[in-house]
Amino acid sequence: MPSAPIDAELEGDPRVESVSAFTRRVKTLLESTVGSSWVRGEVSNVRAQGSGHVYFSLKDAGAQVSAVLFRGDALRQTVKLRDGQQVVVYGDVSVYEARGQYQLIVRVVVEDGVGRLQREFEALKARLAAEGLFANEKKRTLPSLPRCVGFITSPTGAAVQDFIQIMTRREWRGRVIVIPAKVQGEGAAAELAMMLELAGKLEIFDLLVIGRGGGSLEDLWAFNEEVLVRAVASCPIPIISAVGHEIDFTLCDFAADVRAETPSAAAELISSKFVEVAERAERAGLAMADALERALAEATQRLNHARSRLRLLAPAGQIEQGFLRLDDLSNRLAAALRHVTQARRQQLGEARAALARVSPEFRVQTDSHRLLSLWKRLQAASPASVLNRGFVIMRDASGQPIMRRAAVISGQVLAAEFADGAATVRAE
Repeated sequence: MPSAPIDAELEGDPRVESVSAFTRRVKTLLESTVGSSWVRGEVSNVRAQGSGHVYFSLKDAGAQVSAVLFRGDALRQTVKLRDGQQVVVYGDVSVYEARGQYQLIVRVVVEDGVGRLQREFEALKARLAAEGLFANEKKRTLPSLPRCVGFITSPTGAAVQDFIQIMTRREWRGRVIVIPAKVQGEGAAAELAMMLELAGKLEIFDLLVIGRGGGSLEDLWAFNEEVLVRAVASCPIPIISAVGHEIDFTLCDFAADVRAETPSAAAELISSKFVEVAERAERAGLAMADALERALAEATQRLNHARSRLRLLAPAGQIEQGFLRLDDLSNRLAAALRHVTQARRQQLGEARAALARVSPEFRVQTDSHRLLSLWKRLQAASPASVLNRGFVIMRDASGQPIMRRAAVISGQVLAAEFADGAATVRAE
């Protein structure tokens, strides 16, 4: 069998690659040669993973290619993929080595038709920018307090209602004139440009706003047409472009003096300076009222003081002051007299008391009281007083008081003296 010698010859041959090495070489060749590309096709087999990655196939009548939209890129897309959808994608070719399958790593997804408009947008933007149409030195400063604002838009759209509502809520004092025009569809750009030219000729506007509410790229396309962009750039009146939502950009935004994210944002921008000035005026008015009130209070105080001084200097005031002083002196004199009289009375009383203490009558009276007191004490200590209290004095035959029991002899005759008389008794 010839296979054995062939196997022996190929063994160790450097030209023979492993599957992994071959696949890696194909991957490197594809990624370095093909590079990034725009591809148009129909979406099928859409699978959104829990990780956030989206896998799908892109096909047409003759071929099919696998594609993946990784989570970070998927979150940035505005187009939600669905089966049967016609799209244009931008991405890089790669090879999934585990299966040996090439696939498209998608970075951008736009709906087919939008891709064409986007390319036209970028091409016109580049050409007009090269002409200097969007140069910053051409931008004009908006008037801080415009008295008359023209809004070129559809009179039936929600944008104009939001714009007027915000201006009214912020109590803006100027005029808003709505200049009606188509904002989408065929002929819209030419009509908007014509209204811009008319507004410039009227010479009544301090500021213009051109815009509409949000929509798809096709809905907003009138604001990307060259005729309108040039009309905005050449407008003699400062102009604000307020088209769509915050994420929407049109060429009119680059040509205008200022871009507002939405018509509502344009209304806030226009009225902001007015609100600031109104708040300053209100604060100044309150400060003036406070200053006037303080000045009036100080003037009233000075007037009252002057009136008081004038009243004191007037003849009637002098007489009144004299009466007051006379009454005061009278009261003080009466008080002084009362004080002197009371002091003299007190001195007289003290002199009388001192005289009474040194007078003979006082001494006699005092000594009489002392003598009477001694007599009373003497009477209380006399034998008669003792007998009156129920005591008895025992005497012997000679009349001497017997002081001790031992001095009494049995059979002795004694005299018992009572308060009302004496009685003879015999001792047993």
